[in-house]
Amino acid sequence: MHPIFTTESRPEAMADVPGICELPLTRAVVQYRDAHELNRSGGRIQDIGLAVVVEGRFASSVRAMDLGSAEVKYLNLASELVVLDWLYDPTLAHIRALAGAERDAAATAGLDPPGELRRYCFDLALRVLDRRGFSHLTRPTLLRIGFRDLCKDLDLHESTVVRIVTGRDDVTRVHLDYDANALVFRSAGPSLGAEVKAAIREIFPGLPIRRPAAADADGPAAWQVRFGVPVTFTELRTSLLAMRRGLNHLFARFEPERYRSVEGLLDTFGERATLDLLARHGKQGDWRETREGSPSRRRGASGAGFDQTTAMSVH
Repeated sequence: MHPIFTTESRPEAMADVPGICELPLTRAVVQYRDAHELNRSGGRIQDIGLAVVVEGRFASSVRAMDLGSAEVKYLNLASELVVLDWLYDPTLAHIRALAGAERDAAATAGLDPPGELRRYCFDLALRVLDRRGFSHLTRPTLLRIGFRDLCKDLDLHESTVVRIVTGRDDVTRVHLDYDANALVFRSAGPSLGAEVKAAIREIFPGLPIRRPAAADADGPAAWQVRFGVPVTFTELRTSLLAMRRGLNHLFARFEPERYRSVEGLLDTFGERATLDLLARHGKQGDWRETREGSPSRRRGASGAGFDQTTAMSVH
């Protein structure tokens, strides 16, 4: 696992020039970045940051459907956009047919049913990820899917953020920087409390902890815990496991009643483990180790076992 201390972006040499590429992006499967998010701190909980372009004839923007939420977004082509794969025309036609059918059903029933479209889109996302395999291009999407599971287990709401009440009238929000593989702790106050800082240092010893380079000096206080960039799928899952154990530890310290409630639900129903689904396709990518299930629910992994979050090292 390689440590990084700055998040690089692609050169913006022609960002101010209207698109000149004549290749339409319709049918492209793209990975969009924070620049395309209205809520940039982690994004929406339904989205996975991977979308299929359903209308891409124009140079300035495209209409794309997120493969997690099955909702349409308008993506600005002046910002970074990574093309991972391409769909066949019949596949895109099927997506459009499903979208049309669900719009009609929603208009008739007055509902917004998840329906077949969302299931089909997410299955398509897994197939694309498996076909591309683990790489520096697919890594941010895999981290987002894994952290989304963590947020749903610990603090389900509209954003991919974990909220922890760390003091009187003080809530610490935690989201993941998918490019840097770093947890970002942010407080609404002028600074994180001394007790919160001490807890972060205790839970994640040996990991680089610093203020994000892009943090606004006049904005909310933020700390960033960097886990290093995983170079294999196993290392990626190890870092997500360390994040889960560490955040569980914070819940146990600052919100013990809420922690016991959440822990009881997870003991009964189990943790979400969406990345395990990649093992079902398992042709191109090396996902076989995911069949063992989530190690954080094994005997001895809770309670005092949270101290084992420090076992992961940064190479």
